[in-house]
This record gives sequence, C-alpha cells and structure tokens, in this order.
Amino acid sequence: MTATAAQSPAAAIADIEQRIAAAAREAGRDPSAAHLIAVTKTFDADAIIPALEAGHRLFGENRVQEAKAKWPALRERYPDLALHLIGPLQSNKTREAVALFDAIHTVDRPKIARAIAEEQKHQGKRLKLFIQVNTGEEPQKAGIPPKEAAAFLAHCRDELGLEIAGLMCIPPQEEEAAVHFAFLAKLAGDLGLSELSMGMSGDFETAAAFGATYVRVGSAIFGAR
Repeated sequence: MTATAAQSPAAAIADIEQRIAAAAREAGRDPSAAHLIAVTKTFDADAIIPALEAGHRLFGENRVQEAKAKWPALRERYPDLALHLIGPLQSNKTREAVALFDAIHTVDRPKIARAIAEEQKHQGKRLKLFIQVNTGEEPQKAGIPPKEAAAFLAHCRDELGLEIAGLMCIPPQEEEAAVHFAFLAKLAGDLGLSELSMGMSGDFETAAAFGATYVRVGSAIFGAR
C-alpha cells in the first residue's frame, strides 16, 4: 500500500509499524527491536512535517546534498529526530555526512571507512555505522563481498577505531529477499554484530521476521516518487 489522500504519511507509518511488530512477534522476536526508518528521498519538508507532527523521529536520506537542503531546519524544530544516511557516500561528502547524520548504513570500502574515522575524530562525533554487504555479489552494486566482510570489519575496528553496529544489504531484485536476509543475519551473528539494516517497502515484513533491527521504507509511506 502506498500513501494516498485517504492515508496520510502518519497513518501509513502507524500501519507499517504495526505490521513490522506483528511479523517480528510471529517470528519469536521482540517487536520493539525492529525500527522503521521513514525514507524521505525526493520529498520536501512539507511532506515530512506531518510524520514529525505525528511523533515519528527516525528518517533516512539517500543523498548528502538533498539532506543538507532540508534537514538542518527540520532538526531545529524537532531536535530529537534521528537521521540516517542509507544511500552511497562519496568521499568528498564525508565531512558533511558526519555533521548531518546520526548513522551511516553504507560503509562499503576502506577509503570511506578511513574518511569517516578521520571526520568523526575531527568533529568529536560518533555515528552508528553499518557495513554494506553485497550479498548477491552483483558487480554493479556497492558493498563488501561476503567473503571479505570479516577482514573489512577488523580493519574498521582495529586499524581505524570505528564502532561498527551491524550489517546492511540490498538484495538483488530478481531473487528471493528472504534468502539474502537469512544470509545477512547469519553473517552478522558469525561476526558478533547485533544490528541488521534490511528490508524496504516491498519486503519489510520478511526482513522483520529474519532479524532486521532497521527497515527502510519510503514509497509505502509517502507515495510514489
């Protein structure tokens, strides 16, 4: 279901949060462990404010420049909100990203990891960080190959001093998402990581059942882009 005139973003969020909780509960998980990131890519402040007014505080953006244009003013009005970067990060945007965001889900190569470490030290800020894993090993997609995840995690922790919270993935569109969610959950467990960023508008309930701690939903809340 997408948000329509008959269903406001606030109503859509309430419905999706109930569905996430139900899926987690049915899988034997604590429903409060799965959090909804409302993805506001391409939507302006006027579209976002109703969700904020309804009490939602966790949002995601794909691009640093777009976030920079709208979120500082929104944060002044709603200082308790949390903003997560869920799209790719270019190294020349790292300074702005660390300043703007509370979490980055797309730590996907040593150059970015080092840039984040340097900026966190410079700004005196610690973000929640996720390693993006290319579970489908798709050549056109960002992310660490699964077989390199352990070494990359060790590099981030031991050499750069980063605190890695968990793993993130975007399954191949033509493959069964559940297989990739189960794989990511096992990989995280093997690496001793407790957080999982997985699931979007079409598969967030499946992700919640397989252990997602963050699901990233946009179109099902705000409508088609």
